[in-house]
Amino acid sequence: MQDQTYRRGVSYIVLAGVFLSLGGLFVRFLDTADPWTVLFYRSLTFTVSVSLFMYLRDGCGVVQRFQQIKPLELIVTLSLALGFMSYLLSLFTTSVANTVLILSTGPVFAALLGWIVLRETVNHSTWFAMVLAFAGVAIMVSGGIDSNDRLGVLYAFFAVFAFAVMIVTLRCAPAGKDMMAPTALAGILAAVLSIGFLPTFSISLHDLILSICLGSLQIGLGFILITLGSRTVPSAQVPLLGLAETALSPLWVWIFVSETPARNTLLGGTVVLCAVAFQGISGLRRF
Repeated sequence: MQDQTYRRGVSYIVLAGVFLSLGGLFVRFLDTADPWTVLFYRSLTFTVSVSLFMYLRDGCGVVQRFQQIKPLELIVTLSLALGFMSYLLSLFTTSVANTVLILSTGPVFAALLGWIVLRETVNHSTWFAMVLAFAGVAIMVSGGIDSNDRLGVLYAFFAVFAFAVMIVTLRCAPAGKDMMAPTALAGILAAVLSIGFLPTFSISLHDLILSICLGSLQIGLGFILITLGSRTVPSAQVPLLGLAETALSPLWVWIFVSETPARNTLLGGTVVLCAVAFQGISGLRRF
């Protein structure tokens, strides 16, 4: 039973990486919308998507789920909301490849936080996979980061830290504790925080549809799967298994938008995917 539960958790997180990798593609198809306007509508859609999932799963019990949220669980809400904001702002201020490359440093943040907060042991295979993943990242950024991209890179690093805090907090929850409600609230909080920066609520139908796709298909399904999977997968492995996003995001914009990644980006992305595959296989053998 434990083996099946772990396998399911791994599957959820890898699939989450695929959905999350669509963010850069959707953003590149936007026409004129301001990033804060997109963030506002994307965040509201995220809350609606997660709440709908909860309703389909729990029925009328969904209201009780929100009423049972404890103060500590609001850390998930806050960290996820800040992560949403900084991630999207990064996509608007630097290349898709740069954003997801910085996000790939997530395993180190999660492993360190997991060790400090939960005293989780990071085994040798996980460390090896991290080193392999960082080797891929090093290859991808070997051409350097332009000075114009520094703000976007800073946003991306903040997103990494926020998501790592979210993952470790999920692991702190009691066994069997459902964390969908605080996850859903993150969209409301992000929307409220973005209002102060909104130039206008007006948005074209084209950009609104893309914003809805960002909130439902990309982060909606992505974080539903992460929230489910992180209950049975150690903190250090969650962002590592989700690194499919790192390799796939530049690929989507290369294929559909002609944002051509450098040769090193493609080579490094391949190495990152190898790290994901190695971590998943070694984890299955242990469990």
